[in-house]
This record gives sequence, structure tokens and C-alpha cells, in this order.
Amino acid sequence: MISITDINKAFHKGDVNEVTALNGVNLEVNEGDFITIIGSNGAGKSTFLNAIAGSYPLDSGQINLDGENVTKWAEYKRAALIGRVFQDPLLGTCAGATIEQNLAMANTRGKVRGLGFGVKNRDREFFREKLAILKLGLEDRLKTHTGLLSGGQRQALTMLMATMVRPRLLLLDEHTAALDPKTGGMILDLTAEIVEKQNLTALMVTHNMNQAISMGNRLIMFHRGEIVVDISGEEKQNLKVEDLLRRFSELRGEEGVSDRMLLC
Repeated sequence: MISITDINKAFHKGDVNEVTALNGVNLEVNEGDFITIIGSNGAGKSTFLNAIAGSYPLDSGQINLDGENVTKWAEYKRAALIGRVFQDPLLGTCAGATIEQNLAMANTRGKVRGLGFGVKNRDREFFREKLAILKLGLEDRLKTHTGLLSGGQRQALTMLMATMVRPRLLLLDEHTAALDPKTGGMILDLTAEIVEKQNLTALMVTHNMNQAISMGNRLIMFHRGEIVVDISGEEKQNLKVEDLLRRFSELRGEEGVSDRMLLC
């Protein structure tokens, strides 16, 4: 479903501050894969998602999505195929628009937008049904401005918006990192429910190793712009944090690797 071939990306090229963020990354993603992505800060995780989304142009390499070579596609064009949830709960919604207006915009992703009322009466019942899934009472607050919601409510709304029109690919970039543990757990449960119910193909970056191990059917680890671990199937089901740390240490030839070193 996704074929990523030898992609490279460096920042500040030719400068003393040049940083190689992606170094010849290759990855084949199957339809329905839910891949968790882990690695230290600066390992290339978020750059990888941004490259797929089209936020950063590649220095070289190729990205094929659903049989299309999207390497040169602009970000807005890829957005018709990709749903995305960011770390910052404020980025996925428009604070000055109401809940129903945000949902109406999400409901037109990939469609031709014409002139007319932004929110149609026939859509409101559909929005209420979708919001009821969140179990946050938002189905009774369609006219509430999104800026008045809590961070957790906005992130839940963003999850709904990102998947309202079924995306070919869902990108989750540490989407619970800015939330308190209880709210983050609620968002993770919602994520698992939506991904399973819609049989989505998803890539989820996380700093939480337990999340990375328990969620999804496949786990990859980035280090210095490269994928150094790719685990799936029964091997992933039996994986423990200690196994992952040991694997990381062995592959990189480093001693004394701790979860703090890996994830900070």
C-alpha cells in the first residue's frame, strides 16, 4: 500500500549545522498495517511522517502511496489521501469555528468545494452520530466554538475529523504526548477503536515504549535517520521493553542503553 524507497532528507545542507534526518530509508507498508514508530529525539521519526505527508521535500528517493508516485505532490494534494493528528491538540482544529463547522470542513476532504452553506441541516444528524462515539457529550454542543474545548476534547475531535472521510493512510505524530495520562489513555482507546473499525493503515510515532509494543501489528525503530528494528507478528506480540532495549543496543553496537537514553 505504501512503498518508500531510499528516501533522504538533510537540513541546513552545506552549513556547519547540517543534520541528516533521513538516511536511505526503505519501508514497505501493507494494507491494514498499524505500525508504531519509536526512537530517540532527532532519530528521524517526525521527519519521516512529514516526508510522507509532503511537509518537507525530499533530497532524493521515492514515495508511492496506493499505487501513485506522490513524491512530487504538494502537501494539500496528498491531504486528500492522508488523515493526520499532531502532538499539539490545537493544530488539528480551527479554534474560531464551531464544532459543526470543523466537522463540515473535514467532511469535504478530497471533494470539490463549491459555494453554499458550510453546514447543511442533513449533515447535523450525521455529525451527532459521529460525536456520540467519543462519549464526551459534544453531540449536544455543535454550536460551541472549538477554542472553548479542553485539549483532550480537541484531540478527540481531531481524531474524528482525520477519519471522517476514510483516509488511505492515517499519520499519528505523538498525538497523546501533550495530554495528561488519563486523557491520553482515552485518546489511545479511541485510536485503537477507529483504526480497527475502519481497517485503516496507520503509522503512529510514540515515545512510550509500552504503547509501541501493545498497539498495532508492527513496530519499527529509528536511529540516526535509519530504521534499525522492524518487528511484526508473533515476535511483536511476545516483545518486552527489555528485549527492545537489548535489540537496540546490539544493532547499534552500543553498551548501557537505557529507556531514558532511547526515548529522551
